[in-house]
Amino acid sequence: MTQTSNFSDTITAISTPLGEAGLGIVRLSGKSAFQIADKIFQGKVHPTRVESHTVHYGKVVDPISNEILDEVLLIIMQAPHTYTVEDVVEISCHGGPLVLQKILHATVAAGARLAEPGEFTLRAFVNGRIDLAQAEAVADVIRAKSDSSLKSALAQLEGRLSTRIEGIRAKLLNLMAKIEAQIDFVEQDIPVQDKKEMLKIIGEVEEGLLKLIETYEEGKILKEGLNVVIVGKPNVGKSSLLNSLLQKDRAIVTAIPGTTRDVISDYVNFDGILVRLVDTAGFRISGDEIEIEGIKRAEKEIKKGDLILLVVDCTQNLSEEEKILEKKLKEQNYLVVLNKIDLVQERAVKNFESQFSNKTSHRVSALLGEGMDNLKKSIVSRISKLHREGEVVLTNLRHKEALETALEFLKKTKLGLEKNLSLEFIALDTRKALDKVGEVIGKVYTDDILNRIFSQFCIGK
Repeated sequence: MTQTSNFSDTITAISTPLGEAGLGIVRLSGKSAFQIADKIFQGKVHPTRVESHTVHYGKVVDPISNEILDEVLLIIMQAPHTYTVEDVVEISCHGGPLVLQKILHATVAAGARLAEPGEFTLRAFVNGRIDLAQAEAVADVIRAKSDSSLKSALAQLEGRLSTRIEGIRAKLLNLMAKIEAQIDFVEQDIPVQDKKEMLKIIGEVEEGLLKLIETYEEGKILKEGLNVVIVGKPNVGKSSLLNSLLQKDRAIVTAIPGTTRDVISDYVNFDGILVRLVDTAGFRISGDEIEIEGIKRAEKEIKKGDLILLVVDCTQNLSEEEKILEKKLKEQNYLVVLNKIDLVQERAVKNFESQFSNKTSHRVSALLGEGMDNLKKSIVSRISKLHREGEVVLTNLRHKEALETALEFLKKTKLGLEKNLSLEFIALDTRKALDKVGEVIGKVYTDDILNRIFSQFCIGK
């Protein structure tokens, strides 16, 4: 059975997190929602006979034993002005797990079916209230861990990405119409002016697709956070820097080199941007198997890092290992962090700075907290430079892959026109490009796509 084949059912689910709370909500959606509510609600009104978007006080009872389960507020919402575009009932009750489960079981006993993950939002999509990109944004809003990820999710939910995609689709539809209009005249070459118009449209679509695809790396950071990896030799103050940036003791700090032998990570918000800070084992030649494994894991983290902080101890001479380490980072986005500046004079710090090929360095004392505010600002600027308020960005890998595939088909269309290939083949590639763009917002979809998207939702949304 596909997810879209059982919409005749009325579904039910607990829509608030399980755990002790002041309030909880059980939600019903479907053509029998009011009738089911009528079977379990005792109050001054009947749910089947009240106006839409009204709230009513009463009690919920077990439909079989007639046992009172809780005092509730019943919210009645008639289609189509609801989240799912169906009749919806929300039962607001006390938030204890047992109470919620009993009310949920009562709705099932009265005729509802337990909802699958994301089924309420799936119905909102299938019923035309939102498109597929907006449906995915609902999950992103729920999972948002920072101001930046929430803002980007809300922008997608508002339809900003969808508007851009619709604009690209409109141009592809125009191109498709022009190509199909020429198929009837297959014995003749495409008029020069018509071909110019087609190539012009292709160029505009290519530009639009590329601009969106190029935003994915920034969008991924906005959604998932900036991955900042702290590296350096043993005992240069990496763990102290991690603790200072987190403003809590996350890593053990001792004077013994090689204390950190595994990857330690934690999340922090800097000016509304989620940052994952990663402390790694110190880089040095070692015969210790555990330490060698720690260094291997550090190298893996470096490859995944959006920004690398190369920490050096400016009370020590710059070592060959540190010079080699900086060379390894030359292809990556990195900052040099001069630690322990409270223990040396200005001239020594300047001499240290001059030895690095990366002239962007930050002076800090991780132990005393000196220079930490400037370092945080520099970390934040790495994403702030990439993202301007209100700019449409891709945050979803599915969208990026669909647009990349569309771009490949469009390149085939362009090549076909330039080489005067069969219009049927050109039309086929154009149609494939159009379909791939349509996948982003759900103009084209399969059950597999829907299952992959909505299986990641929580039950009750």
